[in-house]
Amino acid sequence: MSSLRTKKAVSKETFAFLIIFGLGFGYVASVMGLDKMFSTIMETSHALLLDTVFLIMAIAVIAGAFSALLSEFGVVALINKIISPIMKPIYGLPGAASIGAITTFLSDNPAIISLAKDKGFSKYFKNYQTPALCNLGTAFGMGLILTVFMSTQGPNFALPAFLGVMGAVIGSIVSVRIMLHFTKKYYGVTKEDINNMSNEDSFTNTREIRDGNALERALEAMLEGGKNGVDLGLSIIPGVLIICTIVMMLTFGPAETVDGVAVFKGTAFEGVELLPKLGGYISPILEPLFGFKSPEAIAFPITSLGAVGAAMSLVPKFLASGLIGANEIAVFTAMGMCWSGYLSTHVGMMDALNVRQLVNKAILSHTIGGLVAGISAHYLYVIVSNFI
Repeated sequence: MSSLRTKKAVSKETFAFLIIFGLGFGYVASVMGLDKMFSTIMETSHALLLDTVFLIMAIAVIAGAFSALLSEFGVVALINKIISPIMKPIYGLPGAASIGAITTFLSDNPAIISLAKDKGFSKYFKNYQTPALCNLGTAFGMGLILTVFMSTQGPNFALPAFLGVMGAVIGSIVSVRIMLHFTKKYYGVTKEDINNMSNEDSFTNTREIRDGNALERALEAMLEGGKNGVDLGLSIIPGVLIICTIVMMLTFGPAETVDGVAVFKGTAFEGVELLPKLGGYISPILEPLFGFKSPEAIAFPITSLGAVGAAMSLVPKFLASGLIGANEIAVFTAMGMCWSGYLSTHVGMMDALNVRQLVNKAILSHTIGGLVAGISAHYLYVIVSNFI
């Protein structure tokens, strides 16, 4: 997806990188000790690989098989039929866009690109609507896997996870609508263009199926969907091991404290507690907006910016430490699903849609949408919890 370009071999950014990297690396090493820092990096990465990545992969395989069955036997088409009529008034997009939302919910963000490149799909969109597909697809990316994961983290987390999905839907609407505002200006769209939409019946009334009888189709769909889950599980390994290790080392503290002095042992999940300290400064904002009961919780949405798979890895540790509860599960589901690593995918996705000039607008729109998603999930949880 990404493209390469040439740049002067040594430039100002080379020295800027060395300074920033040196300061960050030096700070962590000065607090933990160089040997303990390297030991913790290795131990944390190893623990994440064994305890988290393989768990997420297992969920992705089962969810992939399930979603492939839903698609093969027309359940996705049925859901699309129900959703399509509300797409234009709510999102400002043709009903066919619902297929993109469903597809990415069942898989991941980039799935929307393959649809957008399909002439049978793209013909229903005006030029100003196509870039907004990036925001729509990203807002639903990995939705099924994330929701199942969050629901299984506790006996009473199914409802909070569902409320999180509702929050993500609200955030997606905000993101897409803001993006359409920018794209209309970019393309100089008139009201006549907006009102003149194509007929979608021929596209939404048909679906592709596999060869063979019902049993053969079911088996092939499950196996192919499961294989896609394995591919997804493998693809999240770099994000989980690299990003999540860094975030955890900036979030958690030493293994133990003796007489007020931190004692680092080089074990997994130790760190310098920098993010909680920074989060403490903005906790007066976090509390009313998201209802976080601990500043450490800010690590999840921050990690979701780059990789939601990595952010998911934080949840079991947070729960074990008593740092989060049902409200945070709702907010995490909303923000994780809506943002789903958009900072790491938006540039490539917009480039694939041939609208790299609008990357900044897409990122701004989606940043606002993700924040709205988290706020919405929190207040939905507050309202619902008062009635049950």
